[in-house]
Amino acid sequence: MPQLTPEEFERLVIDELDLLPDDMLDGLENVVFVVEDRPENGTLDTLGLYDGVSLTERGQYGFGEMPDRIVIYREPLLDLCADLDELRDQVHVTLVHEIAHFFGIDDDRLHELGWG
Repeated sequence: MPQLTPEEFERLVIDELDLLPDDMLDGLENVVFVVEDRPENGTLDTLGLYDGVSLTERGQYGFGEMPDRIVIYREPLLDLCADLDELRDQVHVTLVHEIAHFFGIDDDRLHELGWG
């Protein structure tokens, strides 16, 4: 398991986010990316979470809407990965997976596409 401080892990997430294609990020509106240690229930089985209403199910945002959140969980990802390269790959996959939920792509379709 890689040993990273919370700050180093957050930097890795930002670096992986910067590597995603512009066309994947261009449609993100009113979304914040957050790193947390682990989900509220304490599980190590959840790597990330999209918390919001997907584009396919929402109307237009109005003034004062709270942003959707994409949460990346540090401890489950560190626990899953054997080394830094595997961690980078898994953070990348987790970001793509959660961004896909923002765009309305469900888990079944993500698995079909190889991102599950």
